[in-house]
Amino acid sequence: MSRPLRLEFAGALYHVTSRGNERKAIYLEEADFQRFLETVAQVCERYNWVIHAYCLMTNHYHLLVETPDANLSLGCAS
Repeated sequence: MSRPLRLEFAGALYHVTSRGNERKAIYLEEADFQRFLETVAQVCERYNWVIHAYCLMTNHYHLLVETPDANLSLGCAS
């Protein structure tokens, strides 16, 4: 069964997270963390997101994202 569609609305806050396959590392060196943050910054600029908090672990991340324009799915697909 597929996941139900996420409701999106202006000004919403979302907890976005992702983990590596088999809980394996997704960041192998310090530069990987920096590149991820640069990518998130580009998505924020492009889609008008606001990141209120984040946590990067070696095998997963958490983002607290505000979407003033109700467009979470657009940024997650980038």
